[in-house]
Amino acid sequence: MDEKILIIEDDKTLSRILEKALSQAGYHVETAQEGETGIIIAENHSPALVMLDWRLPGMSGLEVVQQLRNRCTMPILMLTANDALDDRVQGLDAGADDYMTKPFELDELLARVRALLRRTKSERTPLLSFADLTMDLQTREVRRTDRLISLTAKEFDLLELFLRHPRQVLTRDVIFDRVWRYDFGGTSNVLDVYVRYLRQKLEEKGEPRLIQTVRGVGYILKED
Repeated sequence: MDEKILIIEDDKTLSRILEKALSQAGYHVETAQEGETGIIIAENHSPALVMLDWRLPGMSGLEVVQQLRNRCTMPILMLTANDALDDRVQGLDAGADDYMTKPFELDELLARVRALLRRTKSERTPLLSFADLTMDLQTREVRRTDRLISLTAKEFDLLELFLRHPRQVLTRDVIFDRVWRYDFGGTSNVLDVYVRYLRQKLEEKGEPRLIQTVRGVGYILKED
C-alpha cells in the first residue's frame, strides 16, 4: 500500500495508537504534535491524507485545516471531542473532508481512511494534462506534444496550479496565495513576469497560447 498519512495530534498516547493501527494496516505514518509543524510536513512530504485533532496547542486544528486547504489538495479527516452539529459544520466548511468524534472505533476510522483515499485517488494522479500540454509530477517533466520544456521551480508551481484548474478563472489574489503564499500587494508585477516566462517557453515553437489573460481579474488556462 505504502500511502503516507500525516497525524497531527498533541495527545501522545492517542497519536501512538493511531500510528500503530495505521502502520499495521500498511500505511506509512508521520506525526506532528502541533499545527505549524504539521503544515510544514504536509507541504514538504505531500501525504495522501492528513488526520488532525481540533484542539491543538498554538494554532487550532480549524486554523490548520484552513491553511492546508489553501495550500494542499490532500483529504483531511478531523478528530475531535466536539460532537455538536455546529462544530461539525464549522469543521467541514473550513475544508475538512470528513469528521469523527472521540471516542471512536479504530475499525471505523480505518474504513473512513480507505473511503477518503479511494475518493481522491483519481485526483492524485501524477500526470496532469490539457490540450497538448502534459506535466509529470513525479519526474517533473513538462512537454508540449513531444517537446520537453525546462521550467524553474516557481514556473513549475505556477503551471501546476493552472493545470489543476483548467478553464477556471484564477484571480491574482488566488494565484499569489497558492504559489507565493504571501501578499505581494496589488502593484506587484511578479505574476505578469512569470506568466510571460511561461508563455515564452510554452509557445517557443509557435504553439497556440493556452494561458489567457482575463483583464482586470487574473488568468485562465484554455484554448483560443
